[in-house]
Amino acid sequence: MQKKKAYFPRRFKKNDALSGKRFLSVVLFGVAVALVLRAFIVDIIQVTSGSMQPTVNLGVRYLLNKTAYWFGKPRRNDIIAFPSPVLKGHSLVKRVIAIEGDTIEIKKKEVFINDVKTKEPFAYHSRDTVILVGDNLGPLEIPKDMVFVMGDNRDESEDSRDWKDGNGAHIYFIPVSKIMGRIILLH
Repeated sequence: MQKKKAYFPRRFKKNDALSGKRFLSVVLFGVAVALVLRAFIVDIIQVTSGSMQPTVNLGVRYLLNKTAYWFGKPRRNDIIAFPSPVLKGHSLVKRVIAIEGDTIEIKKKEVFINDVKTKEPFAYHSRDTVILVGDNLGPLEIPKDMVFVMGDNRDESEDSRDWKDGNGAHIYFIPVSKIMGRIILLH
């Protein structure tokens, strides 16, 4: 009959301290990579307004591609995030409707870009028969390095049609340099 070996706790060796240091190094490297990604490449943004419904839903988190305009400019229909021109400390999500060089005009809620009526299957009007501020606008020519933005939920969105600064002057355009990135829709 064989004698049972007694169990003794494993003793620590010099290599155990090294593997702990390696583990800590890997964790710190992972955290550093995540911070760099979040600061410069991609971030998560949560929508807190219904101004982009039904395309971008209230309370849902979306990815924000911060590199989208490093080597190019915004295009019509891009959904972007940018600091609010009227509410300091707030960020907004809106759709680019017109870009530099375009002429925009809005007639009875219908959008015309360069004298051509646009097709906007994403636009939603909750008050079709009511003419609101911004439902007749322009024509306005979009300056260089600027965009004109609107929410998809047109009758419930405050956007380029109706923003005003502290002196009551209209703020029609968002500088491209202020755009934080393009929203990635994951449908």
